[in-house]
Amino acid sequence: MKTSILKTVLSLVLVFTISSCSSDDDNTNDSNSNQDIVENTVESGTWRITKFIDSGDDETSDYNGYTFTFNSDNTLVAVNGTNTHNGTWSITDSNSGDDSLDDLHFNIFFASPADFEELTDDWDMLSRTDTKIELVDISDGNGGTDYLTFEKN
Repeated sequence: MKTSILKTVLSLVLVFTISSCSSDDDNTNDSNSNQDIVENTVESGTWRITKFIDSGDDETSDYNGYTFTFNSDNTLVAVNGTNTHNGTWSITDSNSGDDSLDDLHFNIFFASPADFEELTDDWDMLSRTDTKIELVDISDGNGGTDYLTFEKN
C-alpha cells in the first residue's frame, strides 16, 4: 500500500512539473517578430516613394522615377535609370521587451545628394503591409512632422 501511495504522489509531482513548463514567450529570435516581418517585406522587390512631406511641404516629386532596393546586407540603392544613389538602412527596436510596430525605427542614411539626405533619419513606423510602409518623424528641433511612404513596385 505504501508503494502504491508513493507511486501516486510521484506521478502527481511529475504531472505537475511537466504541465507547469511553458514555451519561452520572450524569445527575441522569433521569426514572426514585427522587426523580422518588416525586414523581410522591404527586402523583397523594389519600392518607390509615393509620399514625402517635409514639415508640411510635399516633396514627393523629388523622387519620381526612382526605385529603391533594400538589400539584406543593409545597403540601400536608389536608381532612376541614369542616376544611382547608395545608402544604408536598418530597423531597430526602441523597446527590446515589446514587439509592437510603433517601437520600430526604420533608419535610412544617404550621404548625398541633398534631396536624398532629407530621407536620412530614424523614422517611426506608422503602418506596414506587404506592399506599403508608412513612416513618420517628428523633429525635436523645429517641431515639424515629416511623412514618408514607400510602396512596392
